[in-house]
Amino acid sequence: MIRETTEIPAPLLAQIAAQCARPFPPLFAPLGAVMQKRFGMALEAIILYGSCLRGVTAEDGVVDLYVLVSDYRAAYAEYPLRFLNRLLPPNVYYAEVEGKSGPIRVKYAVISMDDFAAGTSRWFHPYLWARFAQPVRLMYTAGETARATVHEALARAVLTFLKNVLPVMESAEFSIESVWTTGLTRTYQAELRPERDAQAGTLVQRDRDDYSRLTQGALPALSHLVEPLADGRLRCTAGVAWSRRLRRFWAVRRLQGRVLSVLRFIKAAFTFSGGIDYAAWKIERHSGLHIDITPELRRRPILGGCRILWKLLKTGALH
Repeated sequence: MIRETTEIPAPLLAQIAAQCARPFPPLFAPLGAVMQKRFGMALEAIILYGSCLRGVTAEDGVVDLYVLVSDYRAAYAEYPLRFLNRLLPPNVYYAEVEGKSGPIRVKYAVISMDDFAAGTSRWFHPYLWARFAQPVRLMYTAGETARATVHEALARAVLTFLKNVLPVMESAEFSIESVWTTGLTRTYQAELRPERDAQAGTLVQRDRDDYSRLTQGALPALSHLVEPLADGRLRCTAGVAWSRRLRRFWAVRRLQGRVLSVLRFIKAAFTFSGGIDYAAWKIERHSGLHIDITPELRRRPILGGCRILWKLLKTGALH
C-alpha cells in the first residue's frame, strides 16, 4: 500500500466538507447530547454513517456513530476500557436513547483522533479507510480545528481507497461506479460480514453522484495511477508489477480480516452491552438465519458466540 503524504486536492476537501454539512434527521439530535454527557471534554467529533443515511429509519434499524475522542485516558475512567481501545480500536457500544417517537437504537464506536487519522490513511487493513471513503454526516465537532482534522481524515480515506482499488480493476478502462463497487466488494470480503457482495453495487447506485464527485475531486492526486477519458470513464496507468503486488495485498487482507473480526467479536463481549441482542437482530436481518438467545448464551457470551460464529461460517451466513 502507498504510504506517501500526498497533498489533498482542494476539490476533494470541498466535496467532503459539503457532504459532512448536509442535514441529518432531527430524530437523531438527542444522540449528540448523550455522547457529550458520557465523554465530556474528551469528545472531539461525532460522525453519522451507515444505513440510516440510506433511507433506513431509526425504527427499523440501528443508528451507526463514530465517536472521536482526544485520547483514551480522557475518555475513560476505567483502565481496561482504555487498554482495549488502544490495543484494538475501536471499542464498540450499544445504547437505546429515548426519542420523540420511541427508543432510538444506536451502535457507537469510540476511537481517538490519532487512531482515526491513522486508520483512514495508513492502516494496511481497510476497516476504517473503506468505511469512511463513503459519504457521511458530521453531527458534532468541538471546534474548527476538530472539523478540519475530520475533513482531512475523510479525504485521506478516499485517496487511500482509490489507490488500493484502481490498480486491481479487471479491465484497463472502467467506470467510476465500477471502481467503487469493486472496492467495496473487496472490503466486504476482507471482513466477516453478513452483507452479500451485491450490497456494494446497491450502495454505489444509491449515491452514484456523490461517488462520482469524490472520485473527480481526488483525480489530481492520482495522476500516477489513472487517466480520465473523454467519455467519463477511467484508464488505469499503474504498471503490471504494482497491480500484482496490490492483488497480493488484498489476499492478505482477506486472511487478516478474519482474524481481526474474531478478535473484535471477543472484545465486544466485554464492551458491547446488549451486543448479543443486537448481533442476533442484525444477523437475522441480513441473512435470514434466526439465533436463539438462550440463558446459557447470556451467561457465557464468548463461548456461545464462538459456536454461533462457527455455525454462521458453515452455513455461509458470513463470508
